[in-house]
Amino acid sequence: MSKLLEMAVEIVSAHASTTTMSKEDLVAELAEIHTALKAMENGEQVAEQQDQEQQPAVSMKKAFGKDKVYCMICGKGMTTLGRHLRMVHGITPAEYRKQFDIPRTQPLAAKAYSEQRKKMAIERGLGEKLAQARAAKKK
Repeated sequence: MSKLLEMAVEIVSAHASTTTMSKEDLVAELAEIHTALKAMENGEQVAEQQDQEQQPAVSMKKAFGKDKVYCMICGKGMTTLGRHLRMVHGITPAEYRKQFDIPRTQPLAAKAYSEQRKKMAIERGLGEKLAQARAAKKK
């Protein structure tokens, strides 16, 4: 196996150990990394992805569903986007909102997940405890 291919395999396997990837994703990423390493070895400039000009993987309407929210960069579905954006794409939720013109009022979590968290907070009386703590702080 060539040295470049070995390096590409190590990079992709490290990424795959922390991220769920399909076979197609693995093969595509391996080819992309190998091509980039080969270009670097030949002294060529590696083409960088322009995130600002990237077309969304899913439409705004489909991105925010009841049970899942879909990343508009890669199209993967999950319950919340914050951690995914930071860990996989290296951007903050604010940068993501700006890139795709998502209003601040639109939560980056699935509606069912938000409702579940709200119900849990009410059951635990967190709102009442917060009001009591604020009242005690004022005194």
